Amino acid sequence: MGYSGDEIAVVGLAGRFPGAPDVPSLWRNLLDGVDAVHDHTDDELRALGVPESLIADPGLVRGHGRLAGVADFDAAFFDVPEAEARLMDPQQRLFVEQSWVALQDAAVDPADPGRAVGVFAGASANRYFLFRLPAGTEDWEDRLAARWAPDYLPAQVAYRLGLTGPALAVQTACSSSLVAVCTAAQNLLDFRCDVALAGGVSVTEPRFRHTPGGLVSPDGRCRAFDADGQGSGYGSGVAVVVLERLADALERGAQVYAVLRGWAVNNDGAARAGFAVPGLDGQVAVVAEALASTGLTGADIGYVEAHGSGTPVGDAIEVAALAQAFGGSAGPCALGSVKSNLGNLDAAAGVAGLVKAVLAVRDGMIPATLHHDVPNPEADLAGGPFFVPVKTTGWARPDRRAGVSSFGLGGTNAHVVVERAPLDPPRPAPAGPRALVVSARTPEALRLLAARLAARLAAEPGLRLDDVAHTLAGRARYACRAVRTCPDLPSAIAWLDGVAAGGPVEDAEVGRVPGGRVVPLPHHPLHPRRHWVEVAP
Repeated sequence: MGYSGDEIAVVGLAGRFPGAPDVPSLWRNLLDGVDAVHDHTDDELRALGVPESLIADPGLVRGHGRLAGVADFDAAFFDVPEAEARLMDPQQRLFVEQSWVALQDAAVDPADPGRAVGVFAGASANRYFLFRLPAGTEDWEDRLAARWAPDYLPAQVAYRLGLTGPALAVQTACSSSLVAVCTAAQNLLDFRCDVALAGGVSVTEPRFRHTPGGLVSPDGRCRAFDADGQGSGYGSGVAVVVLERLADALERGAQVYAVLRGWAVNNDGAARAGFAVPGLDGQVAVVAEALASTGLTGADIGYVEAHGSGTPVGDAIEVAALAQAFGGSAGPCALGSVKSNLGNLDAAAGVAGLVKAVLAVRDGMIPATLHHDVPNPEADLAGGPFFVPVKTTGWARPDRRAGVSSFGLGGTNAHVVVERAPLDPPRPAPAGPRALVVSARTPEALRLLAARLAARLAAEPGLRLDDVAHTLAGRARYACRAVRTCPDLPSAIAWLDGVAAGGPVEDAEVGRVPGGRVVPLPHHPLHPRRHWVEVAP
């Protein structure tokens, strides 16, 4: 099927997840079936400031998807005063950092005057403030009421990175980040921005209790679509995608991970058993609308990254809704949930699922869904087209299209249809030397970045020099720069090794390379330091 002109390209990815410091590490863990939920000991809980009364509570859920380095932040790089960084919501710090990483990955310079960059994001409640900044802290009331609330997350990103497009907070509980993606995509189609950052962040601690019939499982594991499902535990994480109109992305030689073909957002309204209960009709409608916007049917979808909360009722409703929306034409379709690996990332859950689906259609691999042994008897898996893969498998169909669902408590639903990126047409061999530019904020960072780039080029001799030059030229420019025209990859490696060793550098204006493509390269090094308020249990 050809393109209509309404497609959106995913041109950059960034994130930090339980057990994974970046997106490539997450993908390896998913393919390997890694359970990243950690069971906390009493001493670990005490170190987090969890009260003794809660540690002794048999209902405490010790399994939690913990995020390494959540207290660390490179305040100097993002021009945040040290005192402010210590009191700043870690969710905002993480999202600012990963937004910048995502723009580096996409080779988008936010200072480009011809490109308006928007940011659309959601965050969980500021638990750092609740647990670590008690009343009486300096400027407590001001910090509670002003910029530390989730409402200010996109504005912080826009201010710290110099973004001039729309900056909109999206707060729809667990569906926040996927609704943010849909909002960003629509803003791109409306030409309200040229590039959009979209995603979510959640920082939680293992302070949740299990109650029978509730949403939180007793061990913190999510058993999506399984007979033993009792909900899911929580985890901390952040993920950001960079979106661009597909035609624009192809014209500038962007790295297109995947294509968003369609999306929809709605609410269940009152047609459900309670405020916290999902609605069948709303889920059917949101999936059907997203499919209809693409001209596709359920038969065209080979994988659904489901909301998959692991509750008996929620999973049964989701399977029934997908079956109705897909109709009788649907063929075999895999059903998965990243919550089985990471726990529920709350405001970041939807975009985490999107990242998984994007990489699945890119690489043609569908990761296993963990903790699935016996199908939930309330979910009609045996009688429909859906199955839960318990082993990582290759994509069974030549076309690669996936659906991604996220349903927020309160009834706000989102569904996105993702498709494999168009194949890169054959290109002639690169001709002539290319000017490479390496840019950093300090001489030390310049040398470290040069060393990392040299190592990457040496490890991947198949990289094209014109693509390397094109990628580096598209990134943000900083005060310390080194430029050299190199005839081939070995000479580029030798020059970068010289810069890394502190050799002389030259500077000049460098533009993008006609016909070049953006490729994954190391980004500017960050030097995070601990900014954290310690509390006694």
